Amino acid sequence: MSEQNVQISDNAIFLELASIHPLSEFDEVAFIDLLEHSLSLSVFEKKRVVDAIPTLSQFQIDELIKVFEDEREEFKKLLSKEGDTIRDLVVKAKEGWNQLREIYFAERTAREKANEDQAKIDALKASLGEE
Repeated sequence: MSEQNVQISDNAIFLELASIHPLSEFDEVAFIDLLEHSLSLSVFEKKRVVDAIPTLSQFQIDELIKVFEDEREEFKKLLSKEGDTIRDLVVKAKEGWNQLREIYFAERTAREKANEDQAKIDALKASLGEE
Protein backbone atom coordinates (compact mmCIF):
# COMPACT_ATOMS: atom_id res chain seq x y z
CA MET A 1 0.00 0.00 0.00
CA SER A 2 1.43 3.40 -0.94
CA GLU A 3 2.13 6.04 1.71
CA GLN A 4 -0.75 8.19 0.43
CA ASN A 5 -3.18 5.25 0.59
CA VAL A 6 -2.08 4.49 4.16
CA GLN A 7 -2.56 8.16 5.04
CA ILE A 8 -6.03 8.17 3.45
CA SER A 9 -7.08 5.04 5.35
CA ASP A 10 -5.63 6.45 8.60
CA ASN A 11 -7.54 9.65 7.93
CA ALA A 12 -10.76 8.01 6.77
CA ILE A 13 -12.75 9.32 9.72
CA PHE A 14 -11.52 12.87 9.05
CA LEU A 15 -12.28 12.58 5.34
CA GLU A 16 -15.76 11.31 6.16
CA LEU A 17 -16.34 14.29 8.46
CA ALA A 18 -14.88 16.72 5.90
CA SER A 19 -16.93 15.32 3.02
CA ILE A 20 -20.02 17.36 3.92
CA HIS A 21 -19.44 20.97 2.94
CA PRO A 22 -22.38 22.34 0.95
CA LEU A 23 -21.07 25.92 1.05
CA SER A 24 -17.65 25.23 -0.45
CA GLU A 25 -15.62 23.16 -2.90
CA PHE A 26 -12.12 21.94 -2.08
CA ASP A 27 -9.84 18.90 -2.13
CA GLU A 28 -10.70 17.20 1.17
CA VAL A 29 -7.57 15.01 1.16
CA ALA A 30 -5.27 18.01 0.68
CA PHE A 31 -7.16 20.08 3.27
CA ILE A 32 -7.00 17.32 5.89
CA ASP A 33 -3.29 16.86 5.16
CA LEU A 34 -2.67 20.58 5.72
CA LEU A 35 -4.70 20.52 8.93
CA GLU A 36 -3.02 17.36 10.21
CA HIS A 37 0.44 18.80 9.71
CA SER A 38 -0.30 22.26 11.12
CA LEU A 39 2.26 22.85 13.86
CA SER A 40 0.55 25.89 15.35
CA LEU A 41 -2.94 24.54 16.10
CA SER A 42 -3.76 22.52 19.19
CA VAL A 43 -5.78 19.31 19.12
CA PHE A 44 -8.91 21.16 20.16
CA GLU A 45 -8.40 23.92 17.59
CA LYS A 46 -8.06 21.26 14.89
CA LYS A 47 -11.25 19.63 16.18
CA ARG A 48 -13.05 22.96 15.94
CA VAL A 49 -11.92 23.28 12.30
CA VAL A 50 -13.09 19.76 11.41
CA ASP A 51 -16.42 20.26 13.21
CA ALA A 52 -16.95 23.59 11.42
CA ILE A 53 -16.24 22.33 7.88
CA PRO A 54 -19.94 21.84 6.96
CA THR A 55 -20.69 25.49 7.78
CA LEU A 56 -17.58 27.19 6.36
CA SER A 57 -17.92 29.43 3.33
CA GLN A 58 -15.70 29.12 0.28
CA PHE A 59 -13.82 32.24 1.43
CA GLN A 60 -13.20 30.72 4.88
CA ILE A 61 -11.95 27.44 3.41
CA ASP A 62 -9.70 29.28 0.94
CA GLU A 63 -8.28 31.43 3.75
CA LEU A 64 -7.61 28.40 5.97
CA ILE A 65 -5.81 26.66 3.11
CA LYS A 66 -3.71 29.79 2.51
CA VAL A 67 -2.85 30.07 6.23
CA PHE A 68 -1.89 26.38 6.46
CA GLU A 69 0.24 26.58 3.30
CA ASP A 70 1.95 29.78 4.52
CA GLU A 71 2.61 28.16 7.91
CA ARG A 72 4.16 25.15 6.22
CA GLU A 73 6.47 27.37 4.15
CA GLU A 74 7.53 29.43 7.17
CA PHE A 75 8.43 26.32 9.16
CA LYS A 76 10.40 24.97 6.18
CA LYS A 77 12.43 28.20 6.16
CA LEU A 78 13.21 27.76 9.87
CA LEU A 79 14.17 24.09 9.56
CA SER A 80 17.90 24.70 9.09
CA LYS A 81 18.15 26.90 12.20
CA GLU A 82 15.46 25.40 14.43
CA GLY A 83 15.44 21.79 13.25
CA ASP A 84 15.27 20.17 16.69
CA THR A 85 12.44 22.43 17.85
CA ILE A 86 10.48 21.85 14.65
CA ARG A 87 10.99 18.08 14.89
CA ASP A 88 9.61 18.24 18.43
CA LEU A 89 6.58 20.16 17.12
CA VAL A 90 6.09 17.57 14.37
CA VAL A 91 6.12 14.74 16.94
CA LYS A 92 3.67 16.65 19.13
CA ALA A 93 1.39 17.34 16.13
CA LYS A 94 1.42 13.64 15.18
CA GLU A 95 0.54 12.62 18.74
CA GLY A 96 -2.21 15.24 18.79
CA TRP A 97 -3.63 14.01 15.49
CA ASN A 98 -3.75 10.46 16.83
CA GLN A 99 -5.49 11.77 19.95
CA LEU A 100 -8.01 13.63 17.78
CA ARG A 101 -8.65 10.45 15.77
CA GLU A 102 -9.38 8.63 19.03
CA ILE A 103 -11.78 11.41 20.10
CA TYR A 104 -13.75 11.07 16.86
CA PHE A 105 -13.83 7.27 17.11
CA ALA A 106 -15.13 7.56 20.70
CA GLU A 107 -17.79 10.05 19.57
CA ARG A 108 -18.84 7.73 16.74
CA THR A 109 -19.03 4.73 19.10
CA ALA A 110 -21.14 6.72 21.58
CA ARG A 111 -23.50 7.82 18.77
CA GLU A 112 -23.84 4.26 17.49
CA LYS A 113 -24.56 2.98 21.02
CA ALA A 114 -27.17 5.70 21.56
CA ASN A 115 -28.81 4.78 18.23
CA GLU A 116 -28.83 1.09 19.18
CA ASP A 117 -30.32 1.89 22.59
CA GLN A 118 -33.01 4.04 20.98
CA ALA A 119 -33.81 1.27 18.50
CA LYS A 120 -34.21 -1.18 21.41
CA ILE A 121 -36.50 1.26 23.23
CA ASP A 122 -38.57 1.77 20.08
CA ALA A 123 -38.82 -2.00 19.52
CA LEU A 124 -39.89 -2.54 23.13
CA LYS A 125 -42.52 0.19 22.86
CA ALA A 126 -43.80 -1.34 19.62
CA SER A 127 -44.00 -4.78 21.22
CA LEU A 128 -46.03 -3.26 24.08
CA GLY A 129 -48.37 -1.59 21.63
CA GLU A 130 -47.13 1.94 22.39
CA GLU A 131 -46.08 4.42 19.76
